[in-house]
Amino acid sequence: MSEELKNIKAAKIVDARGTSCPGPILAAKKAIVDVKAGEVMEILATDSGTQKDIPAWAKKMGHEYLGVIDDGGTFKLYVKKVK
Repeated sequence: MSEELKNIKAAKIVDARGTSCPGPILAAKKAIVDVKAGEVMEILATDSGTQKDIPAWAKKMGHEYLGVIDDGGTFKLYVKKVK
């Protein structure tokens, strides 16, 4: 799974490193409007809670959570915009 994630070309990268909840969620909410349906947004975060928050937010909003890569303390989370 993580090999597939590494090959994803994100349409938008959101840098929420150094912020804690709800920072990464707010950044993702703001940025998803710039992403077209079918495109992927990558969220960079250092708060481990983001690994639970982003999938829950994506599901609630009707988007597809693709997964996370732990890149040495920086979490790269991938969300595909569905609608």
